[in-house]
Amino acid sequence: MYLQDPPGFAAPDTRAIPLRIVSKSALEDWLAGQDAPVRDWVAASGFRAGPGEILRLPAPDMSVARVLVGWGDAKDRQRLRFVIGRAAAALGSGTYALDGDLTANQLEEAALGWLLSSYRFTRYAGRARDAARLRPPRGIDAARIEAIAAGEFLTRDLINTPAEDMGPDELEAAARHLAERHGATVSVTAGDDLLAANLPMIHAVGRAAARAPRLIDVTWGETGPALTLVGKGVCFDTGGLNLKPGASMGIMKKDMGGAATVLGLASMIMATGTELRLRILVPAVENAVAGNAFRPGDILTARNGLTVEINNTDAEGRLVLADALALADETPPDLMICMATLTGAARVALGPDISPYYTDDDALAMALAHAGHRVRDPLWRMPLHRPYEPMIEPGIADLDNAPAGAFAGSITAALFIDRFVRRTPRFAHFDIYGWNPKPAPARPKGGVGMGARAIFDALPGVLAS
Repeated sequence: MYLQDPPGFAAPDTRAIPLRIVSKSALEDWLAGQDAPVRDWVAASGFRAGPGEILRLPAPDMSVARVLVGWGDAKDRQRLRFVIGRAAAALGSGTYALDGDLTANQLEEAALGWLLSSYRFTRYAGRARDAARLRPPRGIDAARIEAIAAGEFLTRDLINTPAEDMGPDELEAAARHLAERHGATVSVTAGDDLLAANLPMIHAVGRAAARAPRLIDVTWGETGPALTLVGKGVCFDTGGLNLKPGASMGIMKKDMGGAATVLGLASMIMATGTELRLRILVPAVENAVAGNAFRPGDILTARNGLTVEINNTDAEGRLVLADALALADETPPDLMICMATLTGAARVALGPDISPYYTDDDALAMALAHAGHRVRDPLWRMPLHRPYEPMIEPGIADLDNAPAGAFAGSITAALFIDRFVRRTPRFAHFDIYGWNPKPAPARPKGGVGMGARAIFDALPGVLAS
């Protein structure tokens, strides 16, 4: 199957052109320390150190002696990854080395932005052009930055691949490929075997599709704290019998963005040899329309015995997650994280860039928030507002999968999810979007990982506490 080679830095001893990063406010002072030809060249070029603006400075033989990269003004200080990503894309080719007064954290952010800027999805059209290479800055953990970028590439590739080539079978193949690379173990329960294994809601949601539904179960690591990642793997969502309109169905290949993100996060964890016992659960289905599709008004029984009234077949993600979460909760890990492209309400609340997350654990919430700020992977804690519990209790069954009314859709979905995690001491649920609607430096239009870098950064502290 199509998976891009992980991105990487140039060899540390490679000859490289210095990149001098300079802000608008520092440009005048920098120029004061240069000789007259450099000052004249910069003045003639009109270089103003705008964010990502580049200027090649010539050597006496007219080769490139160094490159100036603009860092913009104060508002751009927090956007170094995008500044460097824009510059890397503009440079096009060659090997470069960062130069400037950057902290260790800033060097890591800049190096990651450089690697992410090289992403191209070329499976169906075009050819990846030669990308500029970066010599790894001294003092950073280059292998770790490469692992983070490779995990993000994996997530993007999986989401960007259309459902014709990324159904439950191919998602399983991607999980197996990842497991084989890192010595993990995979088991899969598919088709009617889901019923025998007491995973009835995964079966109900996926049974109408031509490709069989399945639960993918990956384990890795033998020592350390236990972490379970659960990712929604709805490879395409028609809405089922509550059929989506065409405009809403257009990017539903991304409805497995939760699965793609946990696989990308798992790739980061395994590639860096993080000491923990990792389990990844992905319920992989297509929500299709056929004579045997589950129906509005049906009442399904989940793995843990809770009954669910189906009031909208387009609220299927929480159903497949429920069985997977209940299974994970039977052998409770130290920490469980669920990631899903679950509700449009979350996008209305926070837009496409910010990852909403839910947890009752204040210390976990704080650790995630700090990590998100530190690595520029924005998160926002949402309330598990218990007074809304009656909204998901229909009376005819234990739970309602789609409460009537337009209120608090992301919160009620999170409350539904929370009913299936009872024994695990620390749990967080992410309601992500997984899609970048407009191209940006180091972040092209299409599939994108959300929250994974923040979680990866937070894990050592969270699991040690």
